[in-house]
Amino acid sequence: MKTLLLTTLMTVAAAAATAAPEKYVLEAAHSQITFSYNHLGFSTTRGMFSGFEGEIMFDQADPSASSVSVSMPVQMMFTGWQERLDDIMSKNFFAADEGEMISFTSTSIEVTGETTAMITGDLNLNGVTRPVVLDAVLNQAGDHPMVGKPWVGFDASASILRSQFELGKFAPFVGDEVTIQISIEAMKAD
Repeated sequence: MKTLLLTTLMTVAAAAATAAPEKYVLEAAHSQITFSYNHLGFSTTRGMFSGFEGEIMFDQADPSASSVSVSMPVQMMFTGWQERLDDIMSKNFFAADEGEMISFTSTSIEVTGETTAMITGDLNLNGVTRPVVLDAVLNQAGDHPMVGKPWVGFDASASILRSQFELGKFAPFVGDEVTIQISIEAMKAD
């Protein structure tokens, strides 16, 4: 009897020690990816992406063992002004074909605090892949009060130089530095 109890306890402890990250999928209705840049020193111009999808392999016990991958169609960009969008989609910048995607895939996560981390990953933008570091904050993890299933929410930010992604037209007059703000919710996959 003691041997069976000890074996059961050891099995449970081993399973807990090797718990794997759990899959969460982005909930696009309550997630946003926005960007901003300086326009000739006169204003800050903003835009937003929609239609993105992705997944988070979330290990709440060991966040550094987590990972994230997100993709979004270039042509789902929203700028608030059709002429600006037409210019961004032209040969001046993206020359984006239908179905062309922007993607981010994490390569490492460094936990920096109880709810903060630096997420390093590969950003593929305009056919160029470069490393980018997201400064991330876990807003909340727990059961969604309306849906009744595990849910997580994160905010993150980063800055990139658009010229490094072959999108440098009009720089430095139109700011080369682009600030990215991310706010996402993700639900545990069924």
